[in-house]
Amino acid sequence: MSQTTGTMIERFPLARRIEHMVMLLSFSTLALTGLVQKYPLNDISIFLVGLLGGVEVMRIIHRVAAVVMMLGCGYHLLVAGYKMYVRREPLSMLPGIKDALDAWQSLRYNIGLAKSRPQMGRFTFEEKAEYWAFVWGALIMGITGFMMWNPIAATQFMPGEFIVAAKAAHGAEAVLAVLAIILWHFYHVHIKFLNKSMFTGKLSEQEMLHDHPVELADLKSGRGQGETDPAIIKRRQKIYFPIAGVLALIMIIGLVYFVTMETTSIETIPPASSLLNLL
Repeated sequence: MSQTTGTMIERFPLARRIEHMVMLLSFSTLALTGLVQKYPLNDISIFLVGLLGGVEVMRIIHRVAAVVMMLGCGYHLLVAGYKMYVRREPLSMLPGIKDALDAWQSLRYNIGLAKSRPQMGRFTFEEKAEYWAFVWGALIMGITGFMMWNPIAATQFMPGEFIVAAKAAHGAEAVLAVLAIILWHFYHVHIKFLNKSMFTGKLSEQEMLHDHPVELADLKSGRGQGETDPAIIKRRQKIYFPIAGVLALIMIIGLVYFVTMETTSIETIPPASSLLNLL
């Protein structure tokens, strides 16, 4: 929950910042180890594979990072449920007509056809677009990753050609995700304006006025804070926590099943020189 403290305003609590860092590290690891496997003949790929001890080690690292990201997504869903049901906070990440109007206003402002920037709230249209692109990418990568990780189980419900298609989609989505981070996220967060709030948790009032003036106005007026009555929150927690516990258990069981269902992957064939030594 955002709070005004002097000239600095808290946007992200410590738990959210830790979640962001975990997802950042898991995504970076997935991108590095995945692209190396997609382009195995590249000199950089060959160097990195050798540095990490071979492609089998690379694949293990890739899968561990995938599990970490799936755990992070599960945690994010449970926290979102808590905010919606217990705290009754506004669904500020949902896109709406205003976001389309903000995007149009921003375009007109950037090319000199409008005199002012759009007045945006908790999250800008750029941030919402990036968030939902991540959601879409996570779904695609999760489904195609399951198909490649458990090909026999997958072919019980679909033709074998779908495994090849899943591999192509997995690799293409990975390239798209990395390009989106480099071209979109880096520009909006690190180049256009160095936004350190996901690391420090805070923005100055001047920065808020520039990028999130509607949220700043809501904070100063006390609007959009969600439920604050301790008695009501405690009553809702008694309902939500058992449900969240059951959902968390189901997700963990599903993840374990995902990881241990099959051991059908073909290991990398040793190099020819190693085979000759065995003869």
